[in-house]
Amino acid sequence: MPSASANYRTLLRTSGTAAFFVPSVVGRLGIAMTGIGILWLVHARTGSYAAAGLVTGGFAVADAVAGPQIGRLVDRFGQTRVIPCALGAHAGAVTLLLAGVVPDLVAGVLVGATLPQLSALSAARWSALLSGERAAALPTAFALEALANGVSYLAGPALVSVLGAAGYPSAGVLLAAALVVGGGLALAAQRRTMPPLTGRAERRHAGRALLRSVFLRQVALGLALGVFFGAMQVSVTAYAVGRGTPDAAALLYFAFNCTNLVGGWAYGAWRHGGSPRRRQAAAAACLALASLPLTLLDAPLAVGVTLAVAGLVVPVLLILSSVLIESSVPRAVLTQAFTWGNSANAAGTAGAAAVAGRVVDAVGAHGGFSVAAGAAVVMTVLALGGLRGSSQGVPTSSAPTEITEPNPPATQRDSSTNRKAP
Repeated sequence: MPSASANYRTLLRTSGTAAFFVPSVVGRLGIAMTGIGILWLVHARTGSYAAAGLVTGGFAVADAVAGPQIGRLVDRFGQTRVIPCALGAHAGAVTLLLAGVVPDLVAGVLVGATLPQLSALSAARWSALLSGERAAALPTAFALEALANGVSYLAGPALVSVLGAAGYPSAGVLLAAALVVGGGLALAAQRRTMPPLTGRAERRHAGRALLRSVFLRQVALGLALGVFFGAMQVSVTAYAVGRGTPDAAALLYFAFNCTNLVGGWAYGAWRHGGSPRRRQAAAAACLALASLPLTLLDAPLAVGVTLAVAGLVVPVLLILSSVLIESSVPRAVLTQAFTWGNSANAAGTAGAAAVAGRVVDAVGAHGGFSVAAGAAVVMTVLALGGLRGSSQGVPTSSAPTEITEPNPPATQRDSSTNRKAP
């Protein structure tokens, strides 16, 4: 087997991949900065965390609701036509927010509603480029996507926080918008790797796949994983503050996020046998087993080690969810399907933060960890439910392979990936 680094390098050397992946990473860094940038900006204006949280929440909800609709337009008209329009509207919304000519909540909602989910656009391009004989490399591509998201959400909020703490909250929002617009436009300009468009009749028929249980189960898993993230964010902070060591929260987050990156990198490099659904069920069960001790543990070292173990599993679930979404819906609605998965995750994170906060106020940090563990148990149940009758519709092997001669983008989905799982 080629080394992990060689495997990733070969993937990025495939004709056209770096040209769309690198701009998508730049844009995602801006997306990761936008929410926290709005929080800093509104707090600086009003002096109120409640007002800042309300505007940031409005931004997140609008992003989650509008994202799949933008994805639907992309599937119909193509990335090159839709994304520049969305980015122009996004730039206008950010201008309104910075100028303060409309209420902050209205501006925040507009910023979220015009923000294209660049990770979904990039994933759709990987699917088109690695179809047919090269489809076995998709898990490696989706692992690369997970790594890009992980790095973006580590570096982005930290960069904005530095600017905000230095007294330049507007600069954080402006920089985020510049990265989103610049990266998004560079991505949209790559016409050669854009997923091929389909006919109206095919789109109408394909839309039914979004209502099938095999896809809805993945959306539900994404929602539960978002609940896990949201509850963890609140609980880790509450645990550190409750022990009188608030600085320890940063170390605990660091342990979780670092192993998250390691887990995603390693999974993309390994060869795997068996069904992706079985691996998803096993990963969900591992996350539940790793999370349950957090409801009882109190020693900081034990909590840190447990969080690190849980962090190894999370990216595996994200990668497998992308694999299963890609294989369960037709190409005509693939971008929309990816955005629904992302939106479910974001919605779960936002909702869980509020719920876990109430639980923590009532019973302490261990109660918040119980919410996260409960979400992991729900994921396990959902994943196990997907094993019934799952022998058809999903390739039994999604092992990353060394990519050979680059081929032009496929114009249609290979028959093995166009089948629907029952």
